[in-house]
Amino acid sequence: MPEWVSILIRSFVSIAAVFVFTKMIGKRQLSQMTFFEYTVGIAIGDMAAIIADDVNGPMYKGLLAMSIYALFPILLGWLALKSKTIRNFVEGKARILIKNGKVMEDNLKKERMSSDELLEQLRLKNAFKVADVEFALMEPNGKVSVLLKSESQPITPKKMGWKVSPEQEPQAVILDGEIMDESLATVGLNRLWLQGELEMQGVALENVFLGQVDSNGELTLDLFDDKLQVPAPQTRPLAYATLKKCQADFELYALSTQNEKAKLLYETSAAQLQEILDGLTPHLMR
Repeated sequence: MPEWVSILIRSFVSIAAVFVFTKMIGKRQLSQMTFFEYTVGIAIGDMAAIIADDVNGPMYKGLLAMSIYALFPILLGWLALKSKTIRNFVEGKARILIKNGKVMEDNLKKERMSSDELLEQLRLKNAFKVADVEFALMEPNGKVSVLLKSESQPITPKKMGWKVSPEQEPQAVILDGEIMDESLATVGLNRLWLQGELEMQGVALENVFLGQVDSNGELTLDLFDDKLQVPAPQTRPLAYATLKKCQADFELYALSTQNEKAKLLYETSAAQLQEILDGLTPHLMR
């Protein structure tokens, strides 16, 4: 058999073996692999290259070595599922880097992480002040998890006690200046509505690169010409402002009138409108 044919066959066999053994080890991403799994992967790759290149050596010896290297992390993974002690030994444990706004310098040294690296990891988590951090942990995979203090966390509808409707996937109703009728039908709209929205924003269809409709029925546009600015949809803010003005007018009328019946009517109307505003605020102002 010609040598080049032997190399070709060995290469295909080694690549197939790498594929099979990689599938056996698991589907973890590179950042989720343990150091041992990462090392085993490098060793298997090296052995696959040796099998393809060493035409004088028997192929089965290389495949046997590859199978042993592949089966060992599988066995360790199975044992780690059964025993927390083995799991901690193989995968490691999370280590506290910051607790209640205080940096744990000893733990930082154990992880061989400098203060600059710690600050960089915090900035990646939108934490620019150590004092704002309740906990920061170095995970076994090398990533830093950050929990901000309650007063430093962003305000969410849940914290405000607001009930909001679930978000749905925005539908692309315009692509490259073309109307997507199927997407329009998915959100219960039609071309007539779309044309009206484009006229309100003063935009021609052929100038739109991308148009999306969200779950609230608002159209956002991205134009081919990046220098042109399309105003953001103002339907909900305008509706909120109008209702708020009406509520304020009722309160003003209640204070200015001398008629007790009219005062009571205005006060009642203002209170009712305030209740409506409280219920609609999460939907109109998000």
